[in-house]
Amino acid sequence: MKIAVLDDDPAHNELIAEVLTRAGHDPVLFERGEAALRDLRRQTFDLLLLDWNMPGLDGMEVLAQLKLIASPPPVLLITSRSEEGDIVRGLEAGADDYVVKPIQPAVLQARVAALLRRAFPSAGRETGPETFGRYEYRPGGTAILLDGTPRELTAKELQLALALFRSGARALSRDYLLETVWGRNPDLETRTLDAHLSRLRNKLELRPENGFRLVTIYGFGYRLEPSLGPEGESA
Repeated sequence: MKIAVLDDDPAHNELIAEVLTRAGHDPVLFERGEAALRDLRRQTFDLLLLDWNMPGLDGMEVLAQLKLIASPPPVLLITSRSEEGDIVRGLEAGADDYVVKPIQPAVLQARVAALLRRAFPSAGRETGPETFGRYEYRPGGTAILLDGTPRELTAKELQLALALFRSGARALSRDYLLETVWGRNPDLETRTLDAHLSRLRNKLELRPENGFRLVTIYGFGYRLEPSLGPEGESA
């Protein structure tokens, strides 16, 4: 998972990054709220670890501005405030969970894992079929099934399809999709991604009557939106 870490203490940032890296995640570190928000507006992150007390924009101000961006991630608030009223205030402001300083690495790792499971229940599932409306994926296969009929995909197309279906209708940035499928810092033209998604849209017949439509978000990326099916029910 790609995780943004916002804390004005470089040493604390590095400690958190070490915990996240050991757990197999990809941390991106920020020390100022303004810089973090710039990237959050342009890229998709799966989680934000957010320090409450910072110079400039503090944690509460960052939470308020997150509501205005295209693809806000779930938020784990990191705070030295342990009073019940402070914790309630942070959760009511938009945080999904919290960890009290000083950080205990095992506790942080467990809280991150639990929050990611809640936010992305399909992520990492390889034990059984995954169903997305009329579409189905069977682990180990090379196809997505539409009403039981296999639609064969290339390896890259399959990775893109699963990233989109598992996103829960989140907007996914171009950078996020490129890194998910082609690895970090891929040396590719953006037309490569567009071409793969165009083929994917055609092969899977991603259109409203089948329950999903692939929407381009100008200047950001793509969203796979559930739509009303023929009986008027959402996929």
